[in-house]
Amino acid sequence: MSELRIVEADQGRIHELTSMALALWPDNNSEELQVEFAELLESGKEKLFLCVNGQDSVAFIHLSIRSDYVEGSSSSPVGYVEGIYVKPEFRRQGISKRLVQTGEQWCRSMGCTQMASDIEQHNTASYDFHLSIGFAEANRIIAFIKDI
Repeated sequence: MSELRIVEADQGRIHELTSMALALWPDNNSEELQVEFAELLESGKEKLFLCVNGQDSVAFIHLSIRSDYVEGSSSSPVGYVEGIYVKPEFRRQGISKRLVQTGEQWCRSMGCTQMASDIEQHNTASYDFHLSIGFAEANRIIAFIKDI
């Protein structure tokens, strides 16, 4: 196995990024995700980092800078983990933690003093992961919607 490296995502890795994102968010459309990621790569308030093994991308983190209110925060702007994914065969090797640490550095460089994230209530593995890397639960909410 090659040495794992964290790199900033670029257009040349958009297909790998999209493939991993579909594993994380299977209800999405490949073409739409590809367009969205292409736009995000040009954004000053969003960042995508990859973990690379040799020439292959094995994990990613999608970060944003939010200036609106973020649940549980006491500052603004706040760095936000929009998504993080590691291919199953590379899990439990500290890759997610390294990606989050890289994200923290970027968020600090963008003027953030806090970082936030969210999970779906049933996702206990993600809950445990967040706690293990230093996040503290800020609140629980249940969102409602009604078609009118």
